[in-house]
Amino acid sequence: MDANLLANLDKMHTTELGVVRIKKNLDLADTDIIAWCKDKIRTASNITKQGKNWYVHTDNAVITVNASSFTIITAHKAKK
Repeated sequence: MDANLLANLDKMHTTELGVVRIKKNLDLADTDIIAWCKDKIRTASNITKQGKNWYVHTDNAVITVNASSFTIITAHKAKK
């Protein structure tokens, strides 16, 4: 788990299109996407960093976060 990502949860954000993309990809209707992602990141058992992004594997989803800006880029259902 990357302590730097967890230490900067307060900086985490996304764009309007990011919210739309994450809701669509994960079938999340009326959800605060930022809060949902932060909760999933806090409890994630597998966080990896590849290049400029962190990949947070949690439940049945993979959340992609930019390592320098803490922008939640997207999230998608994990492949089984």
